[in-house]
Amino acid sequence: MPRDGRILGLFEGYGIELEYMIVDAETLDVQPIADRVIEAEHGSVENEIERGPMAWSNELARHLIELKTNGPQPRLFGLAEDFGGEVDRIDALLAPLGARLMPTAMHPWMDPTREFRMWPHCGSQIYQAFDRIFDCRGHGWANLQSSHLNLPFASDEEFGRLHAAVRAILPLLPALAASSPFVEGRHPGILDARLDFYRSNARRVPSVTGQVIPEPVFTRSGYEALLETIYGDLAPLDPAGTLRHEWVNARGCIARFDRMALEIRLLDMQECPCADLAVAAAVSGVARALCDPAPAHQARLRSLETRRLAQLFTRATADAESARVEDRGYLLALGLDGETRSAGEIWRALVDRHVAPEPEATKHLETLEVILGEGCLSRRILRRAGQRPTRDALTSAYRELCDCLRERRLFRAVG
Repeated sequence: MPRDGRILGLFEGYGIELEYMIVDAETLDVQPIADRVIEAEHGSVENEIERGPMAWSNELARHLIELKTNGPQPRLFGLAEDFGGEVDRIDALLAPLGARLMPTAMHPWMDPTREFRMWPHCGSQIYQAFDRIFDCRGHGWANLQSSHLNLPFASDEEFGRLHAAVRAILPLLPALAASSPFVEGRHPGILDARLDFYRSNARRVPSVTGQVIPEPVFTRSGYEALLETIYGDLAPLDPAGTLRHEWVNARGCIARFDRMALEIRLLDMQECPCADLAVAAAVSGVARALCDPAPAHQARLRSLETRRLAQLFTRATADAESARVEDRGYLLALGLDGETRSAGEIWRALVDRHVAPEPEATKHLETLEVILGEGCLSRRILRRAGQRPTRDALTSAYRELCDCLRERRLFRAVG
């Protein structure tokens, strides 16, 4: 919601959140010093500090810092430069501490059982509750960095259309954004390891995550009934109600009625803000098209079964842009013909149709061409480091990814 309290309608604003790791400048091991960075900038340790149109905040792990728009922005164009400026500032604060920022969705060799340090300052009771219930000393809590895209809605009717559109896109997001090919120094055989861990990190209370793909709920009352189920399942483990808030829902997109926005959570972090913003532009451009209110179109979208979408999501988590999509009804709901194609081919068709015609799309299209042409970032990292990399090869690849972040350039499959 804008700072003036005005409620925005569909695609009248965009909120972006980007999470970065703090690592040792030489070894690239995680460094749990986010609080020291915030204190160096602000003079005291706070959960969030505002910097004009941007803001910084902590997260559960002390080696992670989040950069975000300070409220919704009217357009995505130009935000990459704003985020780049914040990266520059944080790297300048980290340099005297012998540290730097690292992009991507998982640290490639972190051992969370040994290296995880929880945020100990204000607000820590929330993290302590999560840790008590789910044990946060695992990759699914301690080693995951994502980009969140927030899209507003102004009414129940707009929420229904937006939720139907985003729900249909979610299974395809790993094909565009996967950037987590390594876990503790090894390639686990899947391209989006972050989302594989994400799927099961709340398994003690299964309703918290569900099938990651949300249920076909298209009204606020129906959604709040779903939340009550989650709250009820959590209650025996959280008698104080510390986690009784909308954000405890861990599905791939969640409704934030407190700010009248839908938050998309399944995007892995990319190598630099221009890539994150290009991915956000692709996702929001396609979502806008799928928000078409035509009754026949809405009926097709809303009839998509959660189970089928979740199966496609699992395939895309493993194979990213190479995942085959054979579901004719799903393809027709996206406005395509029913011919089998890869997830990457689907994205190319949807980008050409719904993103390319936008007047401000040129810069985004240049970046998307690299992603669609050379593969998602996980694929490009694997081509550089190899399927079974030595520690030196892995360090070399991720050092260049850190340089890509600092220098605001894309990571290419061939150096």
